[in-house]
Amino acid sequence: MSYDETNPWESEIKEGIESVLKGKAQIKYVYLNTKYNYPQGSEYARKAYALYQGFRPDGVIAADDDAQSLFVVPYLKNRVKTPVMFCGVNSEAGQYGYPAENVSGILERSHISESIALLQQLVPSVKKVAYITPDDSMGKIHKRQIEREAASYSAKSLPVRQVKNLDEAVSVTKELKSRSDALILLSMVSLRDSANNQPAYKHIFQTLSEHYGKPIISVGDFEIRHGLLCAVVKSGREQGATASKMLLRAMTGTPLSQIPITTNNEGKRMINVTVMKSLGIKPRPIVLRGTELVKTEE
Repeated sequence: MSYDETNPWESEIKEGIESVLKGKAQIKYVYLNTKYNYPQGSEYARKAYALYQGFRPDGVIAADDDAQSLFVVPYLKNRVKTPVMFCGVNSEAGQYGYPAENVSGILERSHISESIALLQQLVPSVKKVAYITPDDSMGKIHKRQIEREAASYSAKSLPVRQVKNLDEAVSVTKELKSRSDALILLSMVSLRDSANNQPAYKHIFQTLSEHYGKPIISVGDFEIRHGLLCAVVKSGREQGATASKMLLRAMTGTPLSQIPITTNNEGKRMINVTVMKSLGIKPRPIVLRGTELVKTEE
């Protein structure tokens, strides 16, 4: 895993892995903790390889982009016979030289376009959206996705703003308030404050919501449950389960050439009714059909 064991996305992936492999294989997890300490990621990767050498697994699942660049590519890709399945990879597969002799997997794509469309069903007046994401590797990946897709979105996109900490995010949010109808926050759970402390997730969303005063959305289940308005959410469970099913095929003899790289396709509509009511939004009943309705978690 690229991040740490408390990361909600990694927890979803782990649920997916165990839904397929629990009882069928002995599973060990290693976390590179790159969200909060990227410089030490290479050292954690070396330790992961030492574990690999001692454990001698029949297969490996590597979650998210940092696990590819720090672990799979330097240690496993085309170097060992062990099949490796990636999941949660936002970059293009070719960036890592995938597919490889022993590597396939499932790419991750955020449902940004679909989330904007859901927002416009709730608030038809939304014509212009702004974006904030941390100034880190994941933020850069989101920025590239938006730049590739923005022309097809149903609302005009302002340039993506990348911030170094919560104080800067507050400043940018205030600036964007008069320039946009809605704000999209992406991968903000890794954001630190100016003292380099990690604020509670809910505090990040609540602080920015208070300064923006208009709809703020995202693309993840966790963000909606902790205070943002809506999203068509991607599923970490889908990522983990799909990679596990692919790995089982490889471990039981299917050639990697017959296990092509795939992309996530599941999307779940979510609306936070606590936020919806606080913004005075009264949607048509049909908009709520087939949508998971949640309240902000305490």
